[in-house]
Amino acid sequence: MRSKMLKFGQFHSSRARNMRVLKVVCPECNSKAIIRKTVRKHRHISDIYCACADVECGHTFVLNMTFSHTISPSAKSQDSLLKGIVDTLDPERRQMLLNLLQNPAA
Repeated sequence: MRSKMLKFGQFHSSRARNMRVLKVVCPECNSKAIIRKTVRKHRHISDIYCACADVECGHTFVLNMTFSHTISPSAKSQDSLLKGIVDTLDPERRQMLLNLLQNPAA
């Protein structure tokens, strides 16, 4: 797959070269559509305002993007959950947990 460079000047970097971009197609003429604006309604719901790139078509429309499900959980959420639990322990229990983690066979 050939990587595309982004056209915007502020994004010229090696990371921008490999960045994946959402591709939107006009539902009327199947031409490429351009995302004009995104309105986040909720953590998991966004309205995406689009316009057809074909000037003869000129169709403008709104897509709804929603979060469906997790395939692989985030390591960040697991770490923050564990840190939150450890932070609630009193010093004696925290030390007991540390001893268990250092010597699991004991």
